[in-house]
Amino acid sequence: MSEATTQEGQFIHRSNIWQIGFFSLNNAATNLYFFLLGLVSYYATGVAGLAVVVVSTILTALRVFDGITDPIIGYIVDRTNTRFGKFRPFMVLGNIILAISTIIMFMVTHHLPEGLRMVFFICMYAIHIIGYTFQAVCTRAAQTVLTNDPKQRPLFSAFDATFTTIIFVGGQVVLASYLVPKYGGEFSEALFTELVTYGVVTGAIFTIFAVIGIWNKDRLEFFGFAEKSVKTKFSEYWPVIKRNRPLQMLVIAASTDKLANSILRQPAVPVMFFGILIGNYALSGTIQMITILPTLLITYIGIGIARKSGMKRIFVYGTWAALLCFAGVLGLLMIIDPETISLTDMGLSTFLFLALYGLGMGFAGLTGNMIIPMIADTSDYETHITGRYIPGMISTIFSFVDKLVSSLATTIVGFLLASIGFKEVFPQVGEELTSSLLIMTLAFQFGFPIFGWVASLLAMKFYELNGRRMHEIQEEISDVKKLLVSKNQITLPDPE
Repeated sequence: MSEATTQEGQFIHRSNIWQIGFFSLNNAATNLYFFLLGLVSYYATGVAGLAVVVVSTILTALRVFDGITDPIIGYIVDRTNTRFGKFRPFMVLGNIILAISTIIMFMVTHHLPEGLRMVFFICMYAIHIIGYTFQAVCTRAAQTVLTNDPKQRPLFSAFDATFTTIIFVGGQVVLASYLVPKYGGEFSEALFTELVTYGVVTGAIFTIFAVIGIWNKDRLEFFGFAEKSVKTKFSEYWPVIKRNRPLQMLVIAASTDKLANSILRQPAVPVMFFGILIGNYALSGTIQMITILPTLLITYIGIGIARKSGMKRIFVYGTWAALLCFAGVLGLLMIIDPETISLTDMGLSTFLFLALYGLGMGFAGLTGNMIIPMIADTSDYETHITGRYIPGMISTIFSFVDKLVSSLATTIVGFLLASIGFKEVFPQVGEELTSSLLIMTLAFQFGFPIFGWVASLLAMKFYELNGRRMHEIQEEISDVKKLLVSKNQITLPDPE
């Protein structure tokens, strides 16, 4: 497939399939660190000796700080153009900062005097956030240079879904089935040292491949209408949000889903659901492995449909399906003994649980993986209505609100658990299942996800960027480009 082609009079630029696949590893790299930092509460309370409520509050405040850094870094990205491109320098710098800050955070904090640990932990986490934002903003913003073909853009989600599933499912398997048993069932210093080593090395390899993938596309001629970087101002953020209705709706849909998913990924939640309610924590990793196949199949089929009918339609269908499946699992648990769910004694209860839970996670994965290319659509919409190419601003507006909302996850889990007596430590595997712990487990595992999906469905009613509308937008952008070319105001890549 050629790098740049003209089609039906339009200026269409595409990437080779391998370029899309390689670049998707940039998101895989940041997801590795997202997985690692999802366990930081267990490190902070169990190894560094910080209190549960204090840690939950600090992590929420730092997530707010994370959101605040996004517009700043988006502003820098939009105004940047170096001999190494717009995005590659930030990808490399971000990953270096992530690696160094993570190593120091997990391997040094607990060795410091008790009075210094809290301040040091906060400082290192803040530095980590800056590195994460540098690298993560490129995943969303660079979608626009990767391809502007509405039929090719969803392909990113296929690779992203594959790598994301491997990271989070594989990570949970390694954690629950290998590391936790290896270190005596405890989240110990040695466990975190080994886990961080795996994450840092793998993240660096992923970033190298991602840089290779975007190398030939990170050039001036793919930066929207103009050859020079757009000069943006901080004061322009609010007008962009105000006029870009698709961005507003996508932010609402994605941030509520992200809040629910962030709660599900809090380490205490699988401990409560699998380790206490079902009574087999190792089952969490095994079942996650089982759900890989349906998750990927659903994603690939959904992407095939999205390439024909648009990403909005499949996002709505997937959200409905995930909601109904999780409601089915919740109903099932109300009428059976959860401890009868076992892979060693496969009965009807286990079969129904695996089917509904697997399908629910699969459809949830599909909708989550559609978000990144949908952000590129909202960026193209902004270019269409204003003539300005500001992917950094668009992507960081999205992530700013997304992070502010999802930052509540740690606080929600921490404070709600503290309200039922877990003020010093989180629930542990084998804990007695009290009525209050049962209610809290079901709320975390099912209540919050269902709330997020309902909010997404309401937001999508006002999201106009369906397949037909995106084709219209790309045609109108193409007409403007042809006009500018005819006036020698811009140059475009030569078709191969």
